Amino acid sequence: MLPARKYTRQTWLPDIFQDFFENNALEKVAAPAMNVIETDCCYKLELAAPGMTKDDFKVHINSDGNLVIDMERNKEEKKECKGECKYLRKEFAYTKYHQVLALPENAMKDEIEARVENGVLCVRIPKMQKAKEETEKRLIEVK
Repeated sequence: MLPARKYTRQTWLPDIFQDFFENNALEKVAAPAMNVIETDCCYKLELAAPGMTKDDFKVHINSDGNLVIDMERNKEEKKECKGECKYLRKEFAYTKYHQVLALPENAMKDEIEARVENGVLCVRIPKMQKAKEETEKRLIEVK
């Protein structure tokens, strides 16, 4: 959080930008929150992406075998003016996010699924199941 400061009419704009860039606030704002969950059969990633749709995402496996999540949205509202007008304030949104995640050795890369639901990107990474014989312990009788 930025420290509280008293801003005067002449200095508030330069100081607020100075604080913003010195505290790496841009990096904190740009990275969405991510949950990583492990169950017996899979790993799940949940990436907070309010307002995003499935068309805003590209999820793939790169040549190194890592999971890559790209998110990009460029939305600008255009309003037409009748007669003479000028913008006093014009708002637009641009969001870009890129994350590379190393997958665990037991990940089934060919069966990874991704979906966007209620503003959350959910990625399901199934685990390879060990053969039943390998996981069962058995007592060997000594004769």
